[in-house]
Order: sequence, then structure tokens, then C-alpha cells
Amino acid sequence: MQGVAALLKRHGWSCQGPARRAIERDENVVVGWVKETWPSVEGPWRRSTPGSSSRTRPDPR
Repeated sequence: MQGVAALLKRHGWSCQGPARRAIERDENVVVGWVKETWPSVEGPWRRSTPGSSSRTRPDPR
């Protein structure tokens, strides 16, 4: 993220974030979504089997 911040600063911009949380935010709904929906959206961190990083050649094994 530091590279993006430096690039923005070089062009006279700044990193911005929300000033406050939305009044309508329901923490119970957020917690439920994180537990139930997010794991299926996030997906696995690593492949379950080794493979090739090349998109043009198949794994030679």
C-alpha cells in the first residue's frame, strides 16, 4: 500500500477513508455475514495440489 500512497502523494492526491461509520450499520448483521458468507467468497489461500504457474504449459509431472 505504501507504493500507492507515494504515487497519490506525488500527483497531489491523498489516501482517503470514511470519516465515520454509517448510522444504519447493524453490527449483528455484519458479524453474521462475516461468519456465513465471507468464507465462501474469500476462497482458499493455497492450491490443494501442486501445479504450474504457467498458463500456457501444463504441469510436466
